[in-house]
Amino acid sequence: MTAQETNEMKTPVRITINGEPYEATVENRLLLVDFIREVAQLTGTHVGCSVEGRCGVCTVILDGKAVKSCLMLAVQADGSSVLTIEGLAAAGRLHPIQEAFWEKHGLQCGFCTPGQMMTLYGLLKSPKRTDEEIREAMSGVLCPCTGYVHIIEAVKAAMAKVDQMTPAERAALFPL
Repeated sequence: MTAQETNEMKTPVRITINGEPYEATVENRLLLVDFIREVAQLTGTHVGCSVEGRCGVCTVILDGKAVKSCLMLAVQADGSSVLTIEGLAAAGRLHPIQEAFWEKHGLQCGFCTPGQMMTLYGLLKSPKRTDEEIREAMSGVLCPCTGYVHIIEAVKAAMAKVDQMTPAERAALFPL
């Protein structure tokens, strides 16, 4: 393969991650999770199932929706805004889902925790959240350690915190 052919298989990409713009010319086959970890140097987004999308630990928020970043190419996310676990905390304060996981012991080894939190981030924005909705949201992220009981307790605690906030406080916590 010639240098020209190699360059033709690359595309310039610009993705805003946690409010910061990242630009790189990447191979067309580069996964979003690899862009986040290698280009942006943000390693909180994990890879767990050999990029098959089964485990959910790579979940991020892309333009307001939870996506498994191992199933998306970086070129598909060009021009998008991404929120990762590193971007949840703001102004020196943990996000309510982070506080609740800490307070309710919603993690053990911590490997799936970023994916769980990013998946549940979207659930916290919705007005009606039943136990069944919590379980359904969590079903896309595998956690072999906890049995999920403490995670459900953490989500309920985070929901209570969010429900007590003003609309302005909520808007600041959920930029995407």
